[in-house]
Amino acid sequence: MIALLLLLPLAEPQPSLAERLRPLIAEHKGTVAVGVKHLPSGETFFHQPDEIMPTASLIKFPVLIETYLQADEGKLSLRDEVTLRERDKVPGSGLLSVHFSDGAKFPLRDAVRLMTAVSDNTATNLVLDRVGLKAVNERMAGWGLKETRINAQVFRGSTTSVDKARTAKYGLGSTTAREMVTLWEIVLVGDKVRPPLQACILGHLRANDDTAKFGRLPAGARLAHKDGAVTAARTDAGVIQTPRGPVIVVVLTDNNADKRWVRDNAGNLLCARIAQAAYEWASRHPGKE
Repeated sequence: MIALLLLLPLAEPQPSLAERLRPLIAEHKGTVAVGVKHLPSGETFFHQPDEIMPTASLIKFPVLIETYLQADEGKLSLRDEVTLRERDKVPGSGLLSVHFSDGAKFPLRDAVRLMTAVSDNTATNLVLDRVGLKAVNERMAGWGLKETRINAQVFRGSTTSVDKARTAKYGLGSTTAREMVTLWEIVLVGDKVRPPLQACILGHLRANDDTAKFGRLPAGARLAHKDGAVTAARTDAGVIQTPRGPVIVVVLTDNNADKRWVRDNAGNLLCARIAQAAYEWASRHPGKE
């Protein structure tokens, strides 16, 4: 029996998370910051965790949080009506600028949906008109996330910037991999976001229709995330449910050599590959489910 056991092949050890991710990061032509945290075990991986990076539309995640917290505090109602004017329309992603008429009215909640699910830039500005840029930044700073900041309304940096130097350097917003992991953890397990609000926030983020980055995960992988893209940067951050519990994944890129606006842009692919590697690693994690 002992001899037979000796002839059986030994199970190959699974590569660590760092062994999976470091080659992907090293191959990328651009600046990269990454944060991963497996919530049940507390195990983490970070690369350039405190490097301040542009967010692009990822900064709409803190705007989403602030909107729901202000509604919970009675400062606004998600049933409040917003009115779209021709002067409100800005370029870029979304539906309002192309498909909605001047004078269209709809609830603030629908503007929030558009801001999150299709990253609508015009809807984002309508939300920010109600919430306020400074309120988002003050909330983040109060939670210890001083580099997670929105700098201006979308495509209105010259007229709405609350920090012209940061607008020039980072564009719409900034964060770090460590701060974004922390923000996700606050939403998921902290005491600052009540469970009903958490459910609403995650519902919006699960409806995100971007499939170029984290959205390439295998069918059945449950994902809530917000992504961003500008010419030189691609970003994504979210939580993936795995058989061994949730894993937070954050990928921030900048100064990318590949500036093409195509699905298989190198920044998009890096986000996708890191999310896939983190999902596979977390799915086999030896900790409790």
